[in-house]
Amino acid sequence: LGSQGQFPLTQNVTVVEGGTAILTCRVDQNDNTSLQWSNPAQQTLYFDDKKALRDNRIELVRASWHELSISVSDVSLSDEGQYTCSLFTMPVKTSKAYLTVLGVPEKPQISGFSSPVMEGDLMQLTCKTSGSKPAADIRWFKNDKEIKDVKYLKEEDANRKTFTVSSTLDFRVDRSDDGVAVICRVDHESLNATPQVAMQVLEIHYTPSVKIIPSTPFPQEGQPLILTCESKGKPLPEPVLWTKDGGELPDPDRMVVSGRELNILFLNKTDNGTYRCEATNTIGQSSAEYVLIVHDPNALAGQNGPDHALIGGIVAVVVFVTLCSIFLLGRYLARHKGTYLTNEAKGAEDAPDADTAIINAEGSQVNAEEKKEYFI
Repeated sequence: LGSQGQFPLTQNVTVVEGGTAILTCRVDQNDNTSLQWSNPAQQTLYFDDKKALRDNRIELVRASWHELSISVSDVSLSDEGQYTCSLFTMPVKTSKAYLTVLGVPEKPQISGFSSPVMEGDLMQLTCKTSGSKPAADIRWFKNDKEIKDVKYLKEEDANRKTFTVSSTLDFRVDRSDDGVAVICRVDHESLNATPQVAMQVLEIHYTPSVKIIPSTPFPQEGQPLILTCESKGKPLPEPVLWTKDGGELPDPDRMVVSGRELNILFLNKTDNGTYRCEATNTIGQSSAEYVLIVHDPNALAGQNGPDHALIGGIVAVVVFVTLCSIFLLGRYLARHKGTYLTNEAKGAEDAPDADTAIINAEGSQVNAEEKKEYFI
């Protein structure tokens, strides 16, 4: 017979606890031979289209000569096992299908955090989830960055089917951890790639950090100045304490403290000194210092105006070049020999009258060569 060479065909099925499993058995050729599904306890569930076991969760999906499909809804862990499809030939031919039921891990819980934690303390957080089958995986993240150095523990639950898994994270906290979200993530094949997470936001207490910010980089005489004491700490330090040169502020009328600000009105040279801002909270205290030097507005204006030193230098260079030019020109002229007539050659100054002077002058030209003097 055609059916003698045929075997029923089945496939293994995996379903999440509480879901619905479809068990299908097919035969390519069949000459009116019956098909049957039975459970791991060998109880018949369906014989062709006839229901054999009273279980409302089990229903017929399709029944024909070539196929027998049934559904099991609200699957529990106890439904897991090997199901059998039988083709009633002589002899009977069977095919096995294993039903795997996944245990869904419970929503994880993080324990071990007590608020607040002091900076420098060692923190130990534990993330725990039960009911997973197979055992779930736990991963830790801090500021979206995974933390690898953790401890992992797996324990079998009382039903001996599922597992409770836990993971412990140890680290020493500092102020940068304040407000950080630590996340425990549970990955499991039953979660359809949507992991379960638990989150713990950290609260870290730490001593203040203090910084003084001036309202201007060049405080000028006669101008106001605001010094802002920027303090960070947890708990937030409030208020802050201002001092000058180790003592109280000397002029309360001009030096007004408003919150974290020190307002100094109409600066003068007596305000020069070291100003200190001190912030205190329940953890400790910290301070910062600012050295005030009041500048003369005129001096600052001179600094910001033309560079007189640069201008003076340029003028000096120009004068030097001019003097050098005059000196070189003089030397040039001197090197070209010039002649002139002396008083003896002229004979004019000793002449008694104009006529005699003219005669002397004319007569002197004869001996001019002898009376030449050279000017070097």
